Amino acid sequence: MYLTKEKKEEIFAQHGGATNTGNAEGQIALFTYRISHLTEHLKKNRHDYNTERSLVLLVGKRRALLDYLKKKDINRYREIIKVLNIRK
Repeated sequence: MYLTKEKKEEIFAQHGGATNTGNAEGQIALFTYRISHLTEHLKKNRHDYNTERSLVLLVGKRRALLDYLKKKDINRYREIIKVLNIRK
């Protein structure tokens, strides 16, 4: 399993606080980790269309959270974009 409980706790501790797993930065960081894992999987398995669909849905969820964060607090948005090295 690529995403263990410890790895999730580490991601949320870095980006959103250890106990607050619902904030936008933590969720965006977790989605980014999952997106990078799925991207690597698809590089090896081109015809895995179910994973490709999951990746597209996950990117859409992350985009929605980024749009929300941009609307609410532009400084937090710019910071998370810079830290996670996300385009746009």
